[in-house]
Amino acid sequence: MKKRIFSIISVILVTFVLCSSLALPVSATTSSNINKDSATISNFDFGCNVKTKSETVLLVNLDTGVTVYSKNADVKRYPASLTKIMTYVVVAENVSDFTQKVKIKASVLKPLEGTGSSQSAVSDNIGKSFTIEQLLKCLMISSGNDAALVLADYVGGEGGVTHFVQMMNDKAKELKCKNTHFVNPHGLHDANHYTTAEDMYKIASYALMLPEFSDITNTISYTIGDTYYSSTNHLIDSTTEYYYQYAKGIKTGTTDQAGRCLVTQAVADGYSYMAVLMKAPYNEEQGIDEYYNMEDAAALFRWAFQNIELKEIVSRETPVCEEKVDLSWDKNSIQLSAEDDFNILLPSSVKDKEITIKTDVPDSIDAPIKEGDYVGKASVYYKGEKVSTFNLVADETVERSTLLYVLDILKNVFTSIYFIIAAIIVVILFAIYLFVVVKHNRQKKSKKRRVKHYRDM
Repeated sequence: MKKRIFSIISVILVTFVLCSSLALPVSATTSSNINKDSATISNFDFGCNVKTKSETVLLVNLDTGVTVYSKNADVKRYPASLTKIMTYVVVAENVSDFTQKVKIKASVLKPLEGTGSSQSAVSDNIGKSFTIEQLLKCLMISSGNDAALVLADYVGGEGGVTHFVQMMNDKAKELKCKNTHFVNPHGLHDANHYTTAEDMYKIASYALMLPEFSDITNTISYTIGDTYYSSTNHLIDSTTEYYYQYAKGIKTGTTDQAGRCLVTQAVADGYSYMAVLMKAPYNEEQGIDEYYNMEDAAALFRWAFQNIELKEIVSRETPVCEEKVDLSWDKNSIQLSAEDDFNILLPSSVKDKEITIKTDVPDSIDAPIKEGDYVGKASVYYKGEKVSTFNLVADETVERSTLLYVLDILKNVFTSIYFIIAAIIVVILFAIYLFVVVKHNRQKKSKKRRVKHYRDM
């Protein structure tokens, strides 16, 4: 009987120990298990007052990646010759030597017959050879559809233009373009050939990192043989009425269905912006041939440079807040600062007093803590609206006290719900055990008395 009771209690005690161990505290949080999202800015209204004629507009600050103005930027549009930005990307990533020569074949240019589309020096030089660099200039400066086909046929290999177009679509997926599909490398109209301003921004931003892209697209003119070719981007040409001194490249596009389109960049006073404009009014038959896309771009750039600036919210050297520290003899608190100097784009009219910072950190931080450990986040508010967040890190290293740590473990064990439940179970079982033992002893004594009484008889 006793052995059985002891066995039961032993099982309960083992269960008690296992449950109690679940209550042990987790070690202090370090940078390895805290969300380390970089500084972000939400959909903030920068108050753009520019009236654009383009049906789709996207203006992005390239220094921060922040969108400062957007209109129908996720709506599918026909890109026209903006397509050639992706054509350049695929060529540049698959041809390491731009001095390679490509022979111009009449069969490759046959699809352009009767289209009346833009041509370059390529069409006038059947049977001759051009370098990749010359073809890229024909492609991006004078917007030659003939150059697009020659490049696509060459880079596409045995699959020719068809394979090249598949490479374009594969690259679009790689760049996380959600609403883009290409049918050809030049941009002539096809109902299944489309993109969005958001996707074109991704493609153009990527292209800016490729060899010679910026230089070629910012070239006003070039000469092949005795023929002079000028850029279709009048923003960079000081001889045109649309000239904007801070503009840098990138590509134009026009068809009746697409309207006038443009992706361009502007750099001034340490700031850089990219504008994507699509479906600006255009109808040559009706006499609507103004370059509203370029007027819109220049107006947007002027507004951005005059009304938006990068404001310092906090310096890395300036503490943002002070938080309580546990498990350390040496420190009761620690100062937290921004991970780096933190600046965000805001309207120039914003006053410092209109900006507030709210921290999101634990009520206390357990040592050990290393200098630079991520311990929380801070949110930036402008007139009560959350506009951005940044990471908070420890300003110094705080060592943990072994004694305080052990005491904290014991405290957590003895105050945990598992310990309390296990303790109650043990008390109940012990009470049952006492009851059973007492009852068993009484029965044993009673039995002995009966035996003795029987013998006496």
